[in-house]
Amino acid sequence: MTVSSVGVRAAPYDGTLSRPPRPAARIASLDLVRGVVMILMAIDHVRVYSGVPAGGPTPGIFFTRWVTHFCAPVFVFLAGTGAFFLGQKLENNKALARYLVTRGLLLVALELTVLHVAWTFTFDFTHLLAGVIWMLGWCMVLMAALVQLPAPTVGIIGLVLIFGQNLLTPLASVMPQATQWFWQFLYLGGEVKVGATSISILYVIVPWIGVMAAGYGFGALMALEPAQRRKWCLRIGLTATALFVLIAVALVATRPAPNGAPPAILRLLNQQKYPASALFLMMTLGPAIALIPLADRAKGWLASVVTTFGRVPMFYYLLHIPLIHATALVVWFLRDGSAGSARFNAAPYVSIPPTERWSLGLLYLVFAIVVAILYVPCRWYAQRKAREPVAWMRYI
Repeated sequence: MTVSSVGVRAAPYDGTLSRPPRPAARIASLDLVRGVVMILMAIDHVRVYSGVPAGGPTPGIFFTRWVTHFCAPVFVFLAGTGAFFLGQKLENNKALARYLVTRGLLLVALELTVLHVAWTFTFDFTHLLAGVIWMLGWCMVLMAALVQLPAPTVGIIGLVLIFGQNLLTPLASVMPQATQWFWQFLYLGGEVKVGATSISILYVIVPWIGVMAAGYGFGALMALEPAQRRKWCLRIGLTATALFVLIAVALVATRPAPNGAPPAILRLLNQQKYPASALFLMMTLGPAIALIPLADRAKGWLASVVTTFGRVPMFYYLLHIPLIHATALVVWFLRDGSAGSARFNAAPYVSIPPTERWSLGLLYLVFAIVVAILYVPCRWYAQRKAREPVAWMRYI
C-alpha cells in the first residue's frame, strides 16, 4: 500500500527535465488512483478479521487477495511522486530532506505503537510487526539522501534496485553472522530480536526504496503538460504490463505444473510479494500507471468520493484498521454470539478453522460498510486541510 499527505501539483512545462517545474494545480488523477488503492486495501484487512486465508484455494478467495496486491506498490510509488512535488513547492532540497526524515521516523513509531494496538487491541509489545507503514517510513528516511540528486537520476537508481534486488541474497550469504539482522531488515525479512521484543519484518527495504525512488523520478514526467504526461504514462504502463505478460507466460509455459497445481492463469498472477519481485511490481505498477490518463478524465460523484480518500491517505489508514477490527468483533458477536477477540491478539497473523470463517459475501458486505463509514471523517478532514491547513497536517 500511497500514504502521502503531500499535495501533488504541476504547472505548464516545456518538456525538458533539466528545469524543475513550478507547482500550480493539483493533479486530481493521482489522488483518484491513490484513492482506489486505499479502498482496495480495506478488502484485505477485512479479510484478516474474517479468517479467510490470503489466497486460494478457490478463484474467489484468490482474486479477493490478488486485487489488493496493487495497494502497496501504488502506495509507495506515489509517495515518491508526492515527495517530488513537495520538493518543487519548497524549492529547497534540505527542507525536503528534513521533512522526509521527520515524517519517516514518525511513521515507524506509529507502526510499532498506535497501529500495533489497532491491529491487536492489546498493549503487549513483545511481538511487533514491521509492516507497510514501517517500510514506508524507513524508505522516506533513505529518500532524504536521494533527493539531493536530479529526479531522473533518482528514478534510474530506483529501477536498478528493483531489477537488481536478487543480487542481495548471495551477497548476504557471505556476510558475517553478526550482520544478519541488517540483511533481514534490508531484504531477507524474518524475525529479529531486540531485547525482549521480537519484530517480524514483513516489508523489507529493498525493493521498496527502489519503488519510491522510481516514483520520485516519475514526478518529473507528471510535471509535463497534460498531453505529454498522458503519453508517457501509457508508454511506461503498457510497456511494463506487456513485459510482465511475456515473461510470466514464458515461465508458466516452461515450468512443469506440480500435481494439484492451480490453473495456469492463477500461477501466472501468483507472483512473489515478500519481498516484492520485479514481476510482481511490473504486474501491479504497469496497469496502474497506464490507467492514470483514464483517471484524468474521470468525472462525477463516484470519482469525487474516491478522490477524497486519496487526498487523506494517512488519516484513512490510521482510522481504517481499528474501525475494521471493531466492526469485525461486532459481526462475529452477532453471527456466533461471541466476539472471540483473543483470536486477533496476533493480527494480522490470524488462523481460524475453515468451518468458522466468513463467507466472501459477508466479507464484502463488511468492507462496503467500513468504507462508507470512513468517507464521513475523510471528507471532513480533506475539506479542513484544503480550507485551513496547518503545519502538522502535512504529516497526517
